[in-house]
Amino acid sequence: MSDVKKVVLAYSGGLDTSVILKWLQDVYQCEVVTFTADIGQGEELEPAREKAKKFGVKEIYIDDLREEFVRDFVFPMFRANTVYEGEYLLGTSIARPLIAKRLIEIASETNADAISHGATGKGNDQVRFELGAYALNPNIQIIAPWREWDLLSREKLLGYAEKNGIPVEMKHKQGGSPYSMDANLLHISYEGRHLENPAAEAEEDMWRWTVSPEKAPDAAEYLDIEYEHGDPVALNGKRLPPHALLAELNRLGGKHGIGRLDLVENRYVGMKSRGCYETPGGTILLRAHRAIESITLDREVAHLKDDLMPRYASMIYNGYWWSPERLTLQTLIDQTQHTVNGWVRLKLYKGNVIVTGRDSKTDSLFDPTIATFEDDKGAYDQKDAGGFIKLNALRMRIAANLRNKNK
Repeated sequence: MSDVKKVVLAYSGGLDTSVILKWLQDVYQCEVVTFTADIGQGEELEPAREKAKKFGVKEIYIDDLREEFVRDFVFPMFRANTVYEGEYLLGTSIARPLIAKRLIEIASETNADAISHGATGKGNDQVRFELGAYALNPNIQIIAPWREWDLLSREKLLGYAEKNGIPVEMKHKQGGSPYSMDANLLHISYEGRHLENPAAEAEEDMWRWTVSPEKAPDAAEYLDIEYEHGDPVALNGKRLPPHALLAELNRLGGKHGIGRLDLVENRYVGMKSRGCYETPGGTILLRAHRAIESITLDREVAHLKDDLMPRYASMIYNGYWWSPERLTLQTLIDQTQHTVNGWVRLKLYKGNVIVTGRDSKTDSLFDPTIATFEDDKGAYDQKDAGGFIKLNALRMRIAANLRNKNK
């Protein structure tokens, strides 16, 4: 272990990474550089700096990555209407490639020998961090403490923290371990404690961003989202930078009880895992983006995107953001978005996001003169449909004739 003189640690200041910081110093006898990413988790980050200083860290990075996160990671993902296993909007997954990228950059800037993270040996994040790191620096050394130490429960971590004077916040009111939580501008997730029983309903006081639909306002709220080339650029007529727009949608969605999810998902390492998620702004954006695409995308292009989306979602979930296949697929997705321009009107009401209107002045493929149920003045000849149907039925008619012949 003596070959590691300096390591860059992805450091949140929470229980796991605070223990890891001290553990790296004790076990590897190395200098630790801490990197804390502000990706909109909504928490004060200066305590992380103070904790790092307390344990003698000299190089402390606290980077505001909110705009880059939403602009270069969240929005490209939403251009594909990405959903994993039909429900999960990939809030944790999409943050990992950005953190991996910055870890590698800081390792280069500080001449560090290795990077380290707090992902467990049972989870997906170890794969996401490390695949990203190796894609960006194939020779980087990675230290994954959860795969090396014997602190294999949250109770043992709490004991180690207490023994070494590491302050820990958010202990559960009954005295048990806190939830394993991850937050950023796209979502907040909860795992552990009684959520490990998939039959148990989540406690109402667990949720942080959203009110329950039962307690949401009795009056619906309307909002307009404007799109340019597949990305939202304005909310209710006001242009906003990406991170500010998503933050405001989180506020509005949370107010109306939108975006809660209780999911048992299939982890890449093979096990099933139960997690709860709050993704209010992302839930709104998914509905809005599909609505604007419904009038601006060609049918076959839209269906091709839907065919490819589950594969794209798995790439992100499994940690292949920096892979050549994801980059290639992103080029195709982005090509489809050149005509995705216009606005969408939505109604928020007690946990629901309801599309009430959409239009595009420049790229709408909706032709009212053809779609009308009134007199179309010859724009569409209904007699043509007969031949269309017969040609499409030809193979089935041939097969039916054969069956009848062989009876």
